[in-house]
Amino acid sequence: MPESRVQRRRRYLVCEPRHFAVQYAINPWMRPDQHVDVSLAQAQWQALIGAYRAHGHTVETVEPVPGLPDMVFAANAAVVVDGRVFGSLFHAPERRPESHPYDTWFKSAGYDVYRPESVSEGEGDFVPAGRWVLAGTGFRTTREAHREAQEFFGVPVIGLTLVDPYFYHLDTALFALDDDNIAYYPEAFSPGSREVLARLYPDAVIATREDAMSFGLNSVSDGRHVFISPGATALAEELTRHGYVPVPVDLSEFHKAGGGIKCCTQEIR
Repeated sequence: MPESRVQRRRRYLVCEPRHFAVQYAINPWMRPDQHVDVSLAQAQWQALIGAYRAHGHTVETVEPVPGLPDMVFAANAAVVVDGRVFGSLFHAPERRPESHPYDTWFKSAGYDVYRPESVSEGEGDFVPAGRWVLAGTGFRTTREAHREAQEFFGVPVIGLTLVDPYFYHLDTALFALDDDNIAYYPEAFSPGSREVLARLYPDAVIATREDAMSFGLNSVSDGRHVFISPGATALAEELTRHGYVPVPVDLSEFHKAGGGIKCCTQEIR
């Protein structure tokens, strides 16, 4: 029998998809001619917020800004470790204005915000994982940003190279289950990065490409419950086998922009 997993109450920052649309293409999922059902996106997003609150988590919101259709993807705006906020400098010019409203929110909440000098896309590419921070590069966030983050947080940052453009952010290919373990899709990473992950996490939950392409790894875990795409059926079964409790939440309308559950969720630690 799998061991019992322990939930930890979390605090999440989100942004309503009031202005969500696909107006440009900056990843393989995005097609500007593709219709986005904003009403459906709103309903799916509200279902995610409802699921978080139903499981005892605190949810706070940033006011959406007209003309910033990707602002709903709150995870990309910063990474927070021990109350310290490392902000964003987006790779795409279309997204760079998103940093300001998030910085303003954090500052109004009493946080100091570090402004990186190198391209850095928040929890999109930085995954706090217990003793260290896992950090992705290859498509967006640079290795220089990894070094900046390590100097700022004083926590070891483990650089991982992404090689498949469908998994352009680390949070599309890997997520932390708790402080000790992760789930990931090995083929999203370079051979050396796969070896690093295998050494650090010999008991990791391994996802198939089908589940990864269903945004199954763009998930959020509270240590027991895993908020996950309902399309990632094999991964959900594997998580159950390891003692976690999958909570399916359909964010399929956001997949049109290359995002999912984790993309919409910034964790404030």
